[in-house]
Amino acid sequence: MKEINEENIEKIENLAEHHDEDGARREMRELHPADIAELFDHLDVDEAEWLFNLIDDNEKKADVLMELDEEDRKKILEGMDPEQIGHYIDLLDTDDAVDLIQELDEEDRDEVIQHIDDMEQAGDIVDLLQYDEDTAGGLMGTEMIEVNENMSMPECIKEMRRQAEDLDDIYYVYVVDNDQRLKGILPLKKMVTHPSVSKIKHVMESNPVSVRTDTPIEDVAIDFEKYDLVAMPVIDSIGRLVGQITVDDVMDEVREQSERDYQLASGISSDIDAADSVFAQTKARLPWLLIGIIGGIVNSVILTGFEAQIAAVTVLAIFIPLIGGTGGNVGVQASAIVVQGLANGKLELRNAGRQIGREVIVALMNAVVISGVVLAYVLCTQPGAWAVALAVAASLFCVVIFATVFGTLVPLTLERLKINPALATGPFIQITNDVVGLLIYVAMSTWMLKMIPLHP
Repeated sequence: MKEINEENIEKIENLAEHHDEDGARREMRELHPADIAELFDHLDVDEAEWLFNLIDDNEKKADVLMELDEEDRKKILEGMDPEQIGHYIDLLDTDDAVDLIQELDEEDRDEVIQHIDDMEQAGDIVDLLQYDEDTAGGLMGTEMIEVNENMSMPECIKEMRRQAEDLDDIYYVYVVDNDQRLKGILPLKKMVTHPSVSKIKHVMESNPVSVRTDTPIEDVAIDFEKYDLVAMPVIDSIGRLVGQITVDDVMDEVREQSERDYQLASGISSDIDAADSVFAQTKARLPWLLIGIIGGIVNSVILTGFEAQIAAVTVLAIFIPLIGGTGGNVGVQASAIVVQGLANGKLELRNAGRQIGREVIVALMNAVVISGVVLAYVLCTQPGAWAVALAVAASLFCVVIFATVFGTLVPLTLERLKINPALATGPFIQITNDVVGLLIYVAMSTWMLKMIPLHP
């Protein structure tokens, strides 16, 4: 298969524009499903649907469907009846089939499942739909090779051959007992080095790394990275083997989660991309912008009560952006470290106290350096203005401490409340620290001006 490039894209766009079916069909035949899906990004809905229908291999069509972005896939599926969708689902692995069905409207799901020809496949899909999509059960597939621990090696090889006929890829051979409980993994090397072993349970690798069906996807991803796995067995509450998760599925989930977290941290309230409609993008961006406006209004109210001091000592106004900007930056840094720790498993809620203590020490060190630098700067540029210098330096010291502790506590609290802690790295932290920082600056400046004369 050839890779897609600008020349291919222009050629296929021209074929679609002139509805050259023979030429387009030849081009589709030579492209990988992922490249066809990428190509659809350059076409309108009608052209994409026209090209999709020209793919002459139904398995390839099914693969293209799964490679498409969710919005593009939805548009293609809208042009199909339930029988057609059921036919393509029949050609997919169960994990992909479940993902596709979950994107359909509730009223369409049952009708589509009824049109799946393979009853075993349909039964597996119905079972998998019962799991939360953000757990190992919702991510796993049922396509795998499993053999009984009491089989001899020749029996095992024969059984593997039988099961392999229906599989696209083989990652591991799972060994189970008579009650379907996972007992181990049989490395392919053992088949070569122990061809006449009496029972495979004597050469299998016992106690393999596995996850339960209710394990969150984030924990599954951590295990894959920790143990360098390409696949992982999934067991139920009593240890029975029910499926496996492959590394490609985990990578897709990690990428999607990273995109969601990045958008959330940027103040985008829902999952969107550059191709979404203007209305969808506006709806996703507007909420936090409005909250930011509210924060700005609160700041203006605070400054209204500070007018007399600013009028008397205009230099105080110069450092207002510095106070707000420093608080926002420090808070985002602290929350980003905590969110990253929670995501990669290096920080757990039971160790939250230790993390808070560490962040307080870091905050004190940063606060001393930052306030010292600013104190020196103000005294150099405003000789003798000790009240202003001390007000700015002391405010920065307090703001750095507050922003660090606040930026640490918020994601930990959100994690405990089962809310995505990535929310804490976005506008919420910046707006809050901006408002609180300004309050600290106003209070500190007012107090310093009372205690210390402006000029000696």
